Amino acid sequence: MADVIPNTPQEFWRPPVVEAVTLAPSVPPALIEVCDHCKTEYIAGSRFCHLCGHSRTTETDFSLGSLLQQAHALLHHLEFQNIERVSLEVRRQLGLSVGSLVAFLVGVFCVLAAIALGMVFAVQTTLDWQALQLWRIEWLLGALVCFAAAILLKRPAR
Repeated sequence: MADVIPNTPQEFWRPPVVEAVTLAPSVPPALIEVCDHCKTEYIAGSRFCHLCGHSRTTETDFSLGSLLQQAHALLHHLEFQNIERVSLEVRRQLGLSVGSLVAFLVGVFCVLAAIALGMVFAVQTTLDWQALQLWRIEWLLGALVCFAAAILLKRPAR
């Protein structure tokens, strides 16, 4: 056959080589929603998987009713009777009076403020470092006074 057509290259019988072309997805993989059950991609706007029928998760459901329910659940913890119940339980567990518990909580706040000073302020010079250390000392002295008041106001053991 090569004798009939003299100028034909020898590879005329081979199939054409198609290079594998990979296209980048138009949507990043993290933004594509897939079914938790069968891992197929959801059709846009569908509420259920077209393959297995599993419903979509409601993590992205930001309807007004669900937001109000979540807000009500959070505000339930701030109701007075719940705060009073937790306060009584903590006082009973620690054996503290009301004044002693308040002084203890203020002392804890002072210690946290002394720790937070280093995270909030950046030290550039030695003078800044000295001022920061002075503020820490003041907060820790305040905590010491509050803890001493908490000990002094503690109810005697019965």
